[in-house]
Amino acid sequence: MKTNQLSVARLVRCAVIAAVYVVLCLALAPFSYGAVQVRIAEALCLLPVFGAEYIVGVTLGCFLANLLGSTVIDVVFGTLATLLACLVTYKLRNVRVKGLAIPASLPPVVFNMLIVGAFEITFFFSDTAPTAALAAFNAVAVGIGEIISCTIVGVALVKLVESNEGLKRIFTEK
Repeated sequence: MKTNQLSVARLVRCAVIAAVYVVLCLALAPFSYGAVQVRIAEALCLLPVFGAEYIVGVTLGCFLANLLGSTVIDVVFGTLATLLACLVTYKLRNVRVKGLAIPASLPPVVFNMLIVGAFEITFFFSDTAPTAALAAFNAVAVGIGEIISCTIVGVALVKLVESNEGLKRIFTEK
């Protein structure tokens, strides 16, 4: 019976995180979409530090947020970037720098810089012919937003959960 309860708890956390991701993106839409964005919902990409179920929840949330607020191209490439970021973040879940989950915050920054910035925006949403300089500019623009969302807000979120027993019980099986 306990295994079923854990499975239900994981499923509920997955669904809640997907919903929170969508709500944050849509509520903060002017900041969540476009070439220059600070998608605060991306801070949730660090939640795989607490369990694999968050990979599904965050990816599903990104897929739905892009489906409702962006383009089909972003549904495909933005969701792919988030999935890859969450998978690598999960692999880095136990790595800390001075007690902070900074290494786990880097996959969302890198994957979004490359896939969304350098590729998606450059090739599908630019008014000019794609160039290496344009790709680099778009990658940096997306990367800055991701650093704010993931490396600053996301790392703070992980630290908050890890340092609060009540939140730790909500976000983990421990």
